[in-house]
Amino acid sequence: MEFPTESIKNVVEAFSKLPGIGKKTALRLTLHLMQKSSIEVDNFANALLNLHKNTFRCKKCNHLSDQEICNICLDTKRDNKILCVVEEVGDLLAIEKTGYFKGKYHVLGGKISPLEGIGPNQLSISKLLERIQNEDIQEIIMALSTTQEGETTAFYLSKEIQSINPDIVISLIAKGIPSGASLEFIDELTLSKSLLYRSQYSTLNPQKF
Repeated sequence: MEFPTESIKNVVEAFSKLPGIGKKTALRLTLHLMQKSSIEVDNFANALLNLHKNTFRCKKCNHLSDQEICNICLDTKRDNKILCVVEEVGDLLAIEKTGYFKGKYHVLGGKISPLEGIGPNQLSISKLLERIQNEDIQEIIMALSTTQEGETTAFYLSKEIQSINPDIVISLIAKGIPSGASLEFIDELTLSKSLLYRSQYSTLNPQKF
């Protein structure tokens, strides 16, 4: 792809390094910025710079925050006894969007993947185990991906947690068929998981979807 100037080429290459953005989309974004005023472009550039300067990892749960301890950890209305373990901040935000979960979180920063050279030491696992030792946590919810790496991470964490506190409840988020889906279009793995993790139906207390 030919570029009119070296500056445009550099910006396109920078954009194209972002996930889900190809060279065509990167060029479109670059040309869009060219149509903006210098003040708007400066504000955009400053926002990116401040993103790294003023955003930190929460020292307690590893969530993103503009202070040492994030707002979720500081929220006294949340249940300190239930801890939801997620892989990435995006997973936490997705759960928060539901408005259902009222406990606390712990962000691992990824999942165990030997093929990619990611082991327990590269994740925020030691901090999680430290929290289990020092806090009155009664349940750990494993909200991890259903990939092989996610399953491996959940198994490893379960063994480590039980070695510290065998009485702690370890649960997994339900795996199965999404609401409104037809069985004939569901893949075999998802369908098998939905059968394996089936729940009892009751007319006295029907499930809400």
